[in-house]
Amino acid sequence: MMTRTFAALCLLVCVAATVRAQPPVAQAPPMCTRPELQAAADSYIAAQKAGDVAKIALAETAIFRENMADVAKGDGLWNKALPIALSRSFLDATRCRTFTEVIVTEGGHPYVLGTRLYVDRGKVTRIDSLVTDKGDWLFNANAYLKYSRAEDWRAPEPEARVPAQELINAANSYLDLFSDKFVKVPWGKPCARLEGGAYTNRTRDPNASCEVGIPGGVLYIVNRDYVVDAEMGVINVFSRFGNSSTGMPDSHTFRLVNGKLTNVHTLSVNLNPNTPSPQADDNGVILR
Repeated sequence: MMTRTFAALCLLVCVAATVRAQPPVAQAPPMCTRPELQAAADSYIAAQKAGDVAKIALAETAIFRENMADVAKGDGLWNKALPIALSRSFLDATRCRTFTEVIVTEGGHPYVLGTRLYVDRGKVTRIDSLVTDKGDWLFNANAYLKYSRAEDWRAPEPEARVPAQELINAANSYLDLFSDKFVKVPWGKPCARLEGGAYTNRTRDPNASCEVGIPGGVLYIVNRDYVVDAEMGVINVFSRFGNSSTGMPDSHTFRLVNGKLTNVHTLSVNLNPNTPSPQADDNGVILR
């Protein structure tokens, strides 16, 4: 009797060990096309204009995030109708993601938004939005609109485009420069940086470089995550400044032509209202 009991116990242990040893089921990668991504981005703009998230083809298990924190579907800014002055969307058919920059100057509450959609088979599985407004880093929506509207963000000619990995390398080299001043960055001329509302080339200098204004000291930019649109010559990076869980949520968007930086847009969310951020005026000048 004891022998049979021991044998049964051994069988149970062996079965349990076998179950534990099974590798996790791999999740199927998302599938998408550029037309599906464009349709998703267009639906987001329509939803944001109407304040009706139902205009987006959401997956049943869709995830909602705002300023790098989970939020309820009904709590995000996408439920507020906004008079959008300008928007641009970029599409990544490899990662099945979109990035849309939205500028709002009317309606009593200016915003500049950076919103990502994650798409799988025509359904949006995640909305991930950075919301910047008064009090965020160098914020000024009027200046952001003024200079963004005047810039050239058209797709480069085919011969002036670079592979996706080169876009990633260029973005990383720029962000690495904040912690290592010896990193080589593919600076282009002219290049302008629009940072919250502050602008580095207000005089349209043909020799302007985005190298100006890179802060001294060591600042690690972590949790980098990419949307890469090689057709448009654009890469967007979501990241945090400093701490990987509490650091400032940030979006950097880079445009490259012939492998050289021509434009940089940044949005940075101040999570600590007790520590005011510097601001910019309507001309893109940093207020002291």
